[in-house]
Amino acid sequence: MDSATTRAALAHLRRVDPVMARVIRHVGPFHLVPRRGNSHFHYLARAIVYQQLSGKAAGTIHGRFCALFPRGHAVPDRVLALSDEALRAAGLSRQKAAYLRDLAEKVHTGAVPLERVRHMSDDAIIDHLVQVKGVGRWTAQMFLMFRLGRPDVLPELDLGIQNAVQRAYGLRKRATPKDVARIGKAWSPYSSVASWYLWRFIDDGN
Repeated sequence: MDSATTRAALAHLRRVDPVMARVIRHVGPFHLVPRRGNSHFHYLARAIVYQQLSGKAAGTIHGRFCALFPRGHAVPDRVLALSDEALRAAGLSRQKAAYLRDLAEKVHTGAVPLERVRHMSDDAIIDHLVQVKGVGRWTAQMFLMFRLGRPDVLPELDLGIQNAVQRAYGLRKRATPKDVARIGKAWSPYSSVASWYLWRFIDDGN
């Protein structure tokens, strides 16, 4: 998101939601920078590797996985050509190896058209990505936000967002996905910016 979009987003969120305005004031400047390096496929493969692992362990396994490719850059054809033994030797579980192969196969055949995602709607991208084993709605939303920089993504299933909404809006219990969607309706078309602020808000110990 460029500076003009960010300014418009902050003005909108402050205008439509006094609670969000307080969150923005507390957190400070917005600085979400999409990850532009490597390819969309490499980004999604990394997301699969990192699932359900601590940062250090995931980083080690991901490093070994990248070492299997020329210049450390994962590509579908190469993933499909690797043996199960090679993937397991890198530290990947049998399940994650299967997820990576499924991702590679669907990208290779065009079932998941990563080369065209910039011209697709958010919903269309999610619909394609969740076809991949191991890629759910949350992972697809993170791809939209942190890879493509889409401005209007609301990850209602994210526990951090749910906890942040509970605290910021004074709910008695952790917000449900329906609560997040209801409260967050006013944030559109800048839900990604609101979500980023909620993550920072909860990270600050609020």
